[in-house]
Amino acid sequence: MHNPKFSRLQFTKLLNLAIFSASLFISSLANAALEIEISGGGAQQVPIAIVPFEQSGNSTDNISSIIAADLKRSGLFRVLETGGVVNKPTDITQIKYSEWANLQAQAMAVGVVETLPNNRLKVTFQLADVLKQSQLTGMQYNIAPNQLRTTAHKIADVIYQKLTGESGIFASRIAYITKANDRYMLKVADADGANPLTMVSSKEPIISPAWSPEGNKIAYVSFEKKKPIIYVQSLSGQRTVLAGFKGNNSAPAWSPDGSKLAIVLTYGANSQVYTINADGSGLSRITKGNAIDTEPTWSSDAKWIYFTSDRGGKPQIYKVSANGGDPQRVTFEGAYNVSPRFSPDGKSLAMIRNDGGKFRVALQDLTTGQVQLLSDGSQDESPSFAPNGRVILYATRSSGHGALAAVSADGRVKQRLNESGGDIREPAWGPLIK
Repeated sequence: MHNPKFSRLQFTKLLNLAIFSASLFISSLANAALEIEISGGGAQQVPIAIVPFEQSGNSTDNISSIIAADLKRSGLFRVLETGGVVNKPTDITQIKYSEWANLQAQAMAVGVVETLPNNRLKVTFQLADVLKQSQLTGMQYNIAPNQLRTTAHKIADVIYQKLTGESGIFASRIAYITKANDRYMLKVADADGANPLTMVSSKEPIISPAWSPEGNKIAYVSFEKKKPIIYVQSLSGQRTVLAGFKGNNSAPAWSPDGSKLAIVLTYGANSQVYTINADGSGLSRITKGNAIDTEPTWSSDAKWIYFTSDRGGKPQIYKVSANGGDPQRVTFEGAYNVSPRFSPDGKSLAMIRNDGGKFRVALQDLTTGQVQLLSDGSQDESPSFAPNGRVILYATRSSGHGALAAVSADGRVKQRLNESGGDIREPAWGPLIK
């Protein structure tokens, strides 16, 4: 898909319109969930037992299985097999710690799902330290039956945070683009690929989804008017035009506070970076010159906008003050670096690098400048950080089809997310659900 010797015109098409990505889609099942394959693991995994919750009601979601799958997917936990254990406690007072210590469990979760009046459920869970024989935390949730899967993700987040000290990401969501029956679709799904929901459907290509910081809106580019226009779609269904100026409107990126977006326009010039208020007012040009400037992303402190440019002759990453000014080059290692994305803590920059003809996800430490190649594909693109910075989601090619993949920031854990029978593209990981 990539060609390291592409022309300036091809570079424009690649970075500004990205329509070639849409043309690679083939038919897929409109409501298919993503299936996840995991390889690798953390250097030190915490052995944990997720005891099957006592569960009433008619839900097909097995809450303990969802929790276990979340923790296993992180690569930081070794989820123990509990099938051979006779005594399966549902409350911390029932735990016989010596039995679970013999299984080498360091922590264990127990719980109950009870049916309440008015078609409600009460979910109770407790997390225990097996070695200290004490409770670490516990929670109760009063929910509707259709919230059981989300509640399982929230419990996994609580466990993750308590045992690692970092925020969990299992209750967050991802957006991506797919196509079925000659229609392009912007979809939103749980972080594990379940519960896919089509937000936008069009006969024309849809590209470049970007979550608002609050997680209630997605900006994207649609070609439904036969030219790229930027729209903002709320998860409740409302849609507005953000940028429909003369020429091409592309590559939206929200500021950290959600008040502005950086966008790319060919409004009276080559592709240049602008900022615009979230209500469509206050258009301001940020970069100027004859270069192709595209793919903007905001620094975590909102002081800088990083972007891809060929102003040095080949595509590299630059930064410019969010108020405009003289750009500064950021990447110097390698002849091709594109698609910058900031880590949530502002310390690292993910990008796509041409590594000997293979286009791979790379991570640059912004303090030391050190670069680590993380993915092992040959046509990887569109990196997107998980909200805790631990994982990078990206698009790749697998067996001739588009797929999503993820890699931990240390490169140890890799995941492949496939949708049955078709191609998917352009992932964007949403913020933590508050």
